[in-house]
Amino acid sequence: MTDKTTSCVIFGAGEYYDETPRIPHGAFVVAADGGLDHTRQLGIDANVIVGDFDSLQGRPPQLGDHTIALPPEKDDPDMLSALKIGWLHGARTFHIYGALGGRIDHTISNIQLMALLARHGGTGFLHGDGTTITAICDGELSFPANEVKPGRMVSVFSHSDISTGVSEPGLKYQLVDATMSNIHVNGVSNEFLDGQPAKIIVRHGTLIVTFPAEAPLPTVTRLHEFTGDLGALNTEVSAVLHTGHENAQRL
Repeated sequence: MTDKTTSCVIFGAGEYYDETPRIPHGAFVVAADGGLDHTRQLGIDANVIVGDFDSLQGRPPQLGDHTIALPPEKDDPDMLSALKIGWLHGARTFHIYGALGGRIDHTISNIQLMALLARHGGTGFLHGDGTTITAICDGELSFPANEVKPGRMVSVFSHSDISTGVSEPGLKYQLVDATMSNIHVNGVSNEFLDGQPAKIIVRHGTLIVTFPAEAPLPTVTRLHEFTGDLGALNTEVSAVLHTGHENAQRL
């Protein structure tokens, strides 16, 4: 099963590193919170704008059919809400800009969301700072032959507690049927070989993969069908959160 679905491009509020985002023809575009500042600067019209707009520097968007305002006291981060919107519009491949750099907690959150996509049969690519980050679950990433310069690293980490059947044919250091865990790092700092195709394969588990931005994007092949989705868009105040004042009254 190969990933050949509609794509969605999401603009976040993080760093853009003087890189110009690329929007595939016909892609669905979502501005997540402060990502609206960047779509405005780039002259890009987003199909949907979503967020609580706490990171927005410019004027707030006009409320309407294309704007979804979220409460600050919510369970889902703005990026997850943006992913859910793209998913509900049929996208299964996501290109995300402004999701790296800035606040480290947001960067970690966005990497985890790539694993969430992979666990449901989607694919996300985080773009920024000369690097692309993605995730693959029970499948393989196939990179065509390329001319990435030596010293530009490809690294693989297990997001699952355990990932088995991990192989990296075509890379400089070729793992064969390895086992990885989320507390044992044994896939960092690999490299493409000049002019050779390469694969990153995991038979069972979810991997986080980082690779140079100048490398061609991989073809995604999955070993089985995936079910489920990212869940309904949540626009309500969280039912499990309480303010500090309320907590003090309970003590």
